[in-house]
This record gives sequence, C-alpha cells and structure tokens, in this order.
Amino acid sequence: MTSVFMRSFQTELDPYILYSQMNLPDDSIFLDSSKKDSLYSHYSIIGLNPFLTIKVVNGQLYEKIYPNTDFSLLAEKNVFAYLNRLIAEHHIDNTTSYPFIGGGIGYFSYELGKAQQHIASSTQDLFTLPECYFVFYDNVIILDIKKQEGLITGLGKIKPGDLSTHEIQSCINTMVWNPSSASSPKSTSVSPVFSSTFTRQAYMTAIDRMRDYMEDGHIYVANMTHTFHGPCHQAASAVYERLRRINPAPFSAYLPLDGFHLCCSSPERFIQVRNKQVQTRPIKGTVPRGETHALDEKNRKQLEQSNKDKAELLMIVDLERNDLSRVCQPHSVQVPELFKIESFSSVYHLVSTVTGLLKDGKTAVDCLEATFPGGSITGAPKIRAMEIIEELETTSRQIYTGSVGYFGFDGSADFNIVIRSILMKDDHAYIGVGGGITYESNPASEFQETLDKAKNLFSALNATVNIDEF
Repeated sequence: MTSVFMRSFQTELDPYILYSQMNLPDDSIFLDSSKKDSLYSHYSIIGLNPFLTIKVVNGQLYEKIYPNTDFSLLAEKNVFAYLNRLIAEHHIDNTTSYPFIGGGIGYFSYELGKAQQHIASSTQDLFTLPECYFVFYDNVIILDIKKQEGLITGLGKIKPGDLSTHEIQSCINTMVWNPSSASSPKSTSVSPVFSSTFTRQAYMTAIDRMRDYMEDGHIYVANMTHTFHGPCHQAASAVYERLRRINPAPFSAYLPLDGFHLCCSSPERFIQVRNKQVQTRPIKGTVPRGETHALDEKNRKQLEQSNKDKAELLMIVDLERNDLSRVCQPHSVQVPELFKIESFSSVYHLVSTVTGLLKDGKTAVDCLEATFPGGSITGAPKIRAMEIIEELETTSRQIYTGSVGYFGFDGSADFNIVIRSILMKDDHAYIGVGGGITYESNPASEFQETLDKAKNLFSALNATVNIDEF
C-alpha cells in the first residue's frame, strides 16, 4: 500500500489563476470545474511531478518511468488490464472528503473505443494522437471551490511527501490575487477562417442516410458529427482561459501533452465511481439560449416539451442502464433523474442521471472498459451505430467524444465526455461538433444545432466560419 502525505490550505485564488501562476511544464494536466454555479462543479485538480506516463499508439502500449525521457514498448496490449494492475500495486486508502488524492489523469480517445469494439477504421485522419494517454503524479493539488480550501498530496515517488508538499505550499503562499490576471487575454487580431469536413448539404445528406438505416431497423438513435478546422497560432493556455470564461462547464479540462493541447469545456459527465457508487449523466437535447428573456424562456420550454428529444434521451438511458448492468450489482441500476433541463452560457441541455453499485470484484477501470465509448455520442444499439457512424462520417474523431478524467489509487474515477472542445496541434485547431439523430430529426435543424454548439468555441479562438461552403 502506498502512503500519502497531505497538507491542507486556504485560498481565494481561482483554480486557473493558481494553475497558471505555477508555470508548470507540459504533462501537468488541469481538471477544472469552471462552472461554479453548477451542482457538479465542486473540485478542481492539478497534477504535478509525473513519475509514470503511459500511452497507446497504433494499438501498442508504451510506458515512461521518470526520470527517463523516452517511452518503452510493453508486451502488454490491453491498457485496461495494465491500469488495473498498476492501480492495485499503488493502492491508497482515502479517508478524506476529497474524491481524488493520488493517481493518474488522462484520456481515452474515441479511436480506442472503436478498437475495443472491433470497428474497422475507414475514415480519414485530419491529425493523429495517441489513442490513450495517462500521467501518474507524485503530487496533486485538489481544490474545493465551494469552500475555497484545498489539499496538497505527495506519494513520495520522486521526493519525500513532506518535502514536496511543503515546496508546493510555499509556492502557493507567494501567489497573490491580481485582478488583471483574472481577465481574459486578448485574442489575436487576425481572425482565422475555419472550414468543416462537411458542407451543409453533405451533412444533411448523411443524416438522411442515417434515417434510412433507422427506417430499415438497424438503429434507433445515433450521433452524427463533423469537424471544423483552421489555422491557429495562439497560445493554447490563452485559448483555454478565454474558453473557460466564455463557456464555463463543470467537466472542463486543459491537457498540455505530447505535441498537442486540448482545451475542453464539457458539460457532460460520462462515468464517476466513488466508494463503488457509479453515476453517468447522458445529455441528449439541445436548444440555443435566447437573446431576450422571453425568447430564452420560450426555447427552454421548447426543449422541456420536445417529445423527439425526450425519446432520444430515453433510448440512451436504456443503453447506459444496459452497459452499467454488466459491471453493477443486480437491481442496483436506477434512474433518479430522467429529463432535467440544465442551462449553460449558449445552450440548454436535456440531461438524465443513471446510477448503480459496482459488483464485488469489479473496479472503476472495469466500469470504463464496459461502458466506453459513451452511449450519448454513439447510439443504440451501440455497435451498429458505431459502424454506421464510421461509414457516414468523413474523418476520424480522435479525442473528440472520447473521455478525459482520473483514476484514483483509492479505486475512484471521474471522466467526462469530450465535447465543446478545441484540439490544437501543429499550428492548427480542430473543433468537433455533432448531435443525436432520430428518425424524426430535421436535417437542417440538426446542422444548425452543431453551429449553436460551436459558437463559443469559435469565440474562444476569435475564429470565423467559411460560410460559402454552406
């Protein structure tokens, strides 16, 4: 069992201000509950001082043990089996009120999900990333944003825990609240122009083809996406700071990793596991916020009364219940919330909550393996929906619609669905957007919904869309 040294502290600093003032190197991931008024925004987490990193590239598992600078190819092929062994080897007891006091932070890409489900890849790659990437930290800072207090933990893998946590606390103690640092930096004066992998007509044609599959009984609901892309020469940290201000969300994240950066402001929890309790919160149903109070309320009621969106969400809830039943105790899977309206800066969402209790012998890693990728961004039945998605979408999704989160050495986990995100690599930025399609879907409305979802992402980049294509 691994011992944990812990120091508590008080702070009025915004979590991102604290993160940015530490001037951390790449691989220091930030999980950010940036929508402070959300019931699900409670903790923000900063990973410091990696002692181990793993990644999956082309189905091969690699490991880097610090202070080594290079990855080594492992004989192990199954990343979930590897993670289960690693977490068991470094087990810690968590008697605090904090959900995470040590472990690994990273992501699973949608492409890994395709491989897990044996979906042959036929789409074009606009760019490539590791299918999976996790960093295991000697130290973490976890901030309770409701109470304005935090915890610094040290596992003693690199430095003795009392020494490393003292150094981090001393660094925090020197930080001061600077109002100018809280304002979003100005974006580039030149607005990049972004194009989609689909024209408007091509996207609507793909939706019609998806509806044909529904009429023939192949699927009931599926998620159709496309990717906007364009040049970007801005600092990723500045883009993320603008994004979290423009589009705060409870499951936001900033990942400065191996040659790329992810800026994510996701509203959706995929899987949380804590003390064997499991929760997933699928989103299906989106309308834009109105420019006036009257229009805003009209749009909210439209979503609240939408039989199409409720039917779509209900089908995904059934899928998630089925997925969770594979790893949860019999009769423990429940739906405490079915159709809940949640508000965000540019849209309203329709959300459900599904819960369960893990079976004896099942782990958080097993839960992710059994349920990934999420039903809300695939469809029902899941495998057939993923096959049709692969046929109709022109480019690979990569990390978009994958999951970012943590595995705790105490057996906990919390992962989002990677939506409302900007991937930055090689002086380009990529924005994936999409929506759930049912037989009742109106193709033009579905395309417009993707633009509504992308609005704040374009604003964070100060980007415009090449409307000539649409």
